[in-house]
Amino acid sequence: MSHFKIQYLLLVLSLVACVRGPQPDILKCVGKYNLYWDTPGYNSLGSLPIGNGNIGANVWIEDNGDLVFLISQTNAWSEIGSLMKLGRVRVALSPNPFKKEEFSQELKLQDGTIFFDYGDLEIKFWIDANNPVIQTDILSKTPVQAKVTYENWRREPIPLVDGVGEGAYVWGIGPNQMSGDCNREIYQEADSIEQGNKKHIMAYHHNAYSIFENNLDIQAIANDNGQFTDPLLNLNFGVVIKGEGMQNVSDTVLINPEPSTHVQMQVFPLIEQNNVQAWKRNVLKQASIIESMDEAKRVEAHKTWWKNFWDRSYIFISSEDSIANEEAVIVTQGYLLQRYVNACGGRGNSPIKFNGSIFTVDTYLRIDRFAGNNPDYRQWGGCYWFQNTRLPYWSMISSGDFDMMQPFFKMYMDALPLRKAATQKYYNHAGAFFPETMNFWGTYADGDYGCDRDTLPDGYVKNPFIRYYWSNGLELSMIMNDYYAFTKSNSFAQDTLVPFVSEILTFYDQHWERNSEGKIVFDPAMSLETYHTAKNPAPEIVGIRSIAEKMLQLPIHLTGKEKRMQWKKLIADLPDLPLKTVNGQVLLDAAEEYSNKANEENPEMYAVFPYRAYGIGKPDLDIALRTFDAKAHKQNGGWQQNSIQAAYLGLSDEAKGMIIESFSTHDKHFRFPAFWGPNYDWTPDQCHGSVAMIALQRMLLQYEDDDIILLPSWPKEWDVHFKLNIPGNRRYEGIYNNGKLKEINAEY
Repeated sequence: MSHFKIQYLLLVLSLVACVRGPQPDILKCVGKYNLYWDTPGYNSLGSLPIGNGNIGANVWIEDNGDLVFLISQTNAWSEIGSLMKLGRVRVALSPNPFKKEEFSQELKLQDGTIFFDYGDLEIKFWIDANNPVIQTDILSKTPVQAKVTYENWRREPIPLVDGVGEGAYVWGIGPNQMSGDCNREIYQEADSIEQGNKKHIMAYHHNAYSIFENNLDIQAIANDNGQFTDPLLNLNFGVVIKGEGMQNVSDTVLINPEPSTHVQMQVFPLIEQNNVQAWKRNVLKQASIIESMDEAKRVEAHKTWWKNFWDRSYIFISSEDSIANEEAVIVTQGYLLQRYVNACGGRGNSPIKFNGSIFTVDTYLRIDRFAGNNPDYRQWGGCYWFQNTRLPYWSMISSGDFDMMQPFFKMYMDALPLRKAATQKYYNHAGAFFPETMNFWGTYADGDYGCDRDTLPDGYVKNPFIRYYWSNGLELSMIMNDYYAFTKSNSFAQDTLVPFVSEILTFYDQHWERNSEGKIVFDPAMSLETYHTAKNPAPEIVGIRSIAEKMLQLPIHLTGKEKRMQWKKLIADLPDLPLKTVNGQVLLDAAEEYSNKANEENPEMYAVFPYRAYGIGKPDLDIALRTFDAKAHKQNGGWQQNSIQAAYLGLSDEAKGMIIESFSTHDKHFRFPAFWGPNYDWTPDQCHGSVAMIALQRMLLQYEDDDIILLPSWPKEWDVHFKLNIPGNRRYEGIYNNGKLKEINAEY
């Protein structure tokens, strides 16, 4: 039962101060959207997500009162490049205090904590925002005994075949074609449990081998001198579980011998690349260091992190009209919950996985074709797909969550040397391109690239869906440019923006031939994943122009004269953006020529978003509006970005309707209302909620260089109090009420 259904009228009244008051108590306003249920979650499908940016957990209470949680971490990569869980923990209490009629649970968004109330017993579950520890505190009116059990499903190697193979996507070229032409047996290897412990449980996974070197060999990327370090080999990920006064009754079970009114249990995850013995020493050392810290100070610092997170950006919406207000509550809730999920998994050593983040669960109780898989399963596997991965990060620019963008940038920068080597090997020219679907170290999945290479040149990709799909480097360059415009970080420009974008633009400058007029002819090429055959595709042309123009705006000391000359010539050498005439009306087109349609995107609309060549206050808005109206694919949900483009074009009714629909549509197998999906990806789908976040932000505020446009697509029936970041290392806070905008502060 939802808190919103139980206390809807009280919520409406209490939100007035958040939306219309000049200085809202941000923690109270966020807290009004806490999730409160008076029945257990029963199983993993009823779990609540929680995390500290790197470590996460899906937490639930089962029908018998047991507390159960799955443990995850952003970089728990197996030997075959799959993102794995660290295990499952069960806490059973004796005598059992659980009574359904007295039970309640609450996810407190304002401080990233979950509380379970049994009536005479309370459980506080939290993951320290600043330290690698999962902590469970049990307070009871009468003494209880806690039995803590570590559970794992990887007790022996598990062959990945049929549908389960989708969860690996190591060799595969599609969701139901795991092997492609790379016919090998692959496994989820078994974990290890340390034996003979007296006061802790220790469990871990050790990558004794790795697919990395063979992956490079197949793709003809020489590693003779070891210049590319294997990121999988000897990687260890696991946990130590300890409890105050607890002792082992077996290698996987702890118990407190004497019942107590206060029971504390801690899980200490650690991921390191070294030998097993070193990992064991280090995980125990890490646990000892955290145990020695002042707990009250840890708690206070944890709360401070979450307070600062919520205070740096927010959107609270309401309306005097009851129907419009109900929709406003849904949208505000969806926005807050998706941003919360981003925060739970966005500060780790690997970027957010689009297909589940760190919150995948088992599918044993699903009633669809995905049923029967363990918690490691995620459709589309371990690769990063840029079309999907980019979307959470676009939302972070306006929300000011710049700390969470670092893993995204780092992954691509770390892979840049390998991609430069691949470009030189395959095409004998400088620059770098990135695969659309990419292992985190920068290569294709083998089944995409193809293992049987006897008749194929190096670099030719067998999977036609991504064969020439390289525009991800351009869009990432756009995101980096926006990041710089917002932060004005010269160190970022010097160390990341200029080095990365220079290689991307060099690739596009040197890869294709020019015609007799000196214009680049992009052929062979694709127009996104939609048209597998294209000449002069729109996303490339508008992307190169937009990015090169922004790079030319940088101070000359950051770029140098030579690069600027190259970028100016590259702009001059671009063909015209493709247009077409329909019934006498000029429209944007996907490419100059295109065929072999195989997906459901609108490539021509990339001129609106992400590249912003058309929009409010820019030339030829009428062309973009007609194109939007005539677009072939009008779907909403998943990674479809029609709502964002509607916002950019000032179409408030269309954008509003799609946002309401998106934030009202979660996976019905799950209880948590922001576990979207599966859509095109997997649950929880990180594309779906992020698209709606971006669209909502752009309805409120749009930017270009140092200029901003306020309320370009905002519906008059919604009142709003918002704080969003704007270019120039600034934030804008405003209240829109009864058709009028009141600026609170525009300089921070």
